[in-house]
Amino acid sequence: MVHVVARVLVDQPDMVEVTESDGQDGPYVEVRTAQGDLGKMIGRQGRTAAAIRTLATVTAEIEGRRATVDFVDERK
Repeated sequence: MVHVVARVLVDQPDMVEVTESDGQDGPYVEVRTAQGDLGKMIGRQGRTAAAIRTLATVTAEIEGRRATVDFVDERK
């Protein structure tokens, strides 16, 4: 879900990379974007990032887990 939303928001959707790993409390999702697209992922005053985190949290809660989403500006 995070991958689909992220690809729609950025200028370079092919550069979006979403990795999920198991964290201590639940899934840990890391979103990497092309350099310069991070602002589009965060949005004004962090509203877009907060909405993405809320969607991920609700999705994880269906399975009884808690999700953490982090945004990274550039790919390795």
